[in-house]
Amino acid sequence: MNSVLRAVLKPLVNLAVSIIVILSVWVALLEIFDVSGIIGKGPMDVYEYLITSEDAQAHRDLVLGDFWITMADTLIGFTAGLVTAAVVAMLFQLFKGFEAAMMPLAMICRSVPLVAMAPIIVLIFGRDWASVAAMGTIVVIFPALVTIVEGLRSSSPAMTEVVQVYGGSPMTVLRKVAMPASLPSFFTATRVSIPGALTGALLAEWLATGDGVGYGVFQAIANTNYDRLWASVLLVTLASLLLYSLVGMIERLVSRRTGIGLAA
Repeated sequence: MNSVLRAVLKPLVNLAVSIIVILSVWVALLEIFDVSGIIGKGPMDVYEYLITSEDAQAHRDLVLGDFWITMADTLIGFTAGLVTAAVVAMLFQLFKGFEAAMMPLAMICRSVPLVAMAPIIVLIFGRDWASVAAMGTIVVIFPALVTIVEGLRSSSPAMTEVVQVYGGSPMTVLRKVAMPASLPSFFTATRVSIPGALTGALLAEWLATGDGVGYGVFQAIANTNYDRLWASVLLVTLASLLLYSLVGMIERLVSRRTGIGLAA
């Protein structure tokens, strides 16, 4: 019970510390650079905008409406990217020639900015969830793929030889040796993918779908509605921190249940 409690509490403590640091840096930067109060809004300005102002309910409806769209788009991109990365990593493990052929191509694609590829993606997939999934996959897949591949390769050579001696196929080695060994790396890839998926969702909303926080921020800047801008950015930042901490919590619980060490 104590180990479970520690597994839950540590990510929550880290989350609280991160929030305090972000709010402190936010206020400090506004003061240090003497940002105009018209443009630079602090935490209390956002609180007033969302909670205590006369039109707070309308403000919440507007900002939260965009926020939930972005969270749905983030989930689409995150799922598509991480699943694709995991499947490709397993194919690399099973077919070494496939990795040799595809990895250079993947790195070339990774070097092309997403903003440059966005018009092509929109032409192919349209301005809906398919473009969101495509952009999210592009942002998520490359760092996740490298991390998962390294995790699959970290399996014990001795365990691999034992399975092979008893007639185990490459698929059996993958399932019984490589995949369990890669679990810490998979969780690392998951944590890294969360902010990436969020970035992909925001770009997709700005460049393709025309909704959510990505487009709402663009509208807020165009209309000089900086309260909405800062409130939207704050909500997205807090959501990213919360999801990151949630994955860390799940990782620690799984680690204690399976006995597999945490990723560094």
